[in-house]
Amino acid sequence: MEHDPLPPTSADASPAGQPRPTRLPLYLALAYLVLISYASLYPFINWRHLGVAPFEFLTAGWPRYWTGFDLTVNVLAYLPLGFFLTLALRHLPGGRWVAAVVAVLLGSLLSLSLECLQNWLPARVPSNLDLACNTLGNMSGALLAAWNGKHILRRIARLQQDLLAPIEHADLGLVLLGIWLLTQSSPETLLFTTGDLRNVLELTPAVPYAAHSFFVLEAAVIGCNTVVIGLLARSLLADRAAPHLVLIAFFILALAIRTLSAAVLVAPQDALAWLTPGAEVGLLLGGALLVLALLLPAPIRVALAGVALMAGTALVNLTPANPYSEAALAAWRQGHFLNFNGLTRWMASFWPFLALPYLTAVGRRL
Repeated sequence: MEHDPLPPTSADASPAGQPRPTRLPLYLALAYLVLISYASLYPFINWRHLGVAPFEFLTAGWPRYWTGFDLTVNVLAYLPLGFFLTLALRHLPGGRWVAAVVAVLLGSLLSLSLECLQNWLPARVPSNLDLACNTLGNMSGALLAAWNGKHILRRIARLQQDLLAPIEHADLGLVLLGIWLLTQSSPETLLFTTGDLRNVLELTPAVPYAAHSFFVLEAAVIGCNTVVIGLLARSLLADRAAPHLVLIAFFILALAIRTLSAAVLVAPQDALAWLTPGAEVGLLLGGALLVLALLLPAPIRVALAGVALMAGTALVNLTPANPYSEAALAAWRQGHFLNFNGLTRWMASFWPFLALPYLTAVGRRL
């Protein structure tokens, strides 16, 4: 039997010279499972029975409409799931190969279930070819994890030990920051903004559009979210990891993702359309407040992050619609990115409601 020597609890002390154990594969597997489920069932509307047997698609012939791109996407989409599941299940009796088999079974069952559910969605078409590609991708990821996953996991754990503070569930915080980075790829939302529930609940803006009011609210929302993200990231970083340089690199990465997504998904000339006067003021104001907040003790920083998170979430739901957003959506030929866009907007809407409990838990342990 082969077992990963790393214990499963990230808060436990590790032996001298050994990296702290990590639950990052488990958190990534759970997060990826939710994302796959959402993308497969989007847009979640017009559910009804179409008179088709749930498993009839399994015996259907080769689909009439398919492309090599679709097949590749279906394979690659499930590869990370198999990889993360295998690493998350590495402590099962029997070692890594048993974990890989269980991961393949779980991933295949997930794909089969989602394909069956698509029978009740008029906008989706279940496909045995999709199921086969998903299973192939899931199996490839599981085999990769079984073959070299232990070494990859050790390197990740070592890197976490070098960069992260010794706090409980720091790896969960990393997942939250990764999800936030992904939300920045939606070019129609305000920069750094999360918590906008108006599309989810079909609410209307509380403040009518006017250039001045939009400028003030945009700057305030971006400023609040800059403080939130900076303080959340700082709470995860060890003092020896040059946290200020890491924070600068992290914000540069977020702006690069925003710029690249706008260039690719809208138009190259709109790559910097997010850099509005309100965004400039918000970044400067948020950056200045963040620099001052970083001088405070850790418990106060976490509490301030929670306050800024609630303020930014409240303000974004008062902000009038962004004219650029409407123009971007009108010009955006989403194609294969339609489901991805709905997914990122959904994640952005609910991100603060995941981050706030995490900040509360971290604050209690400081």
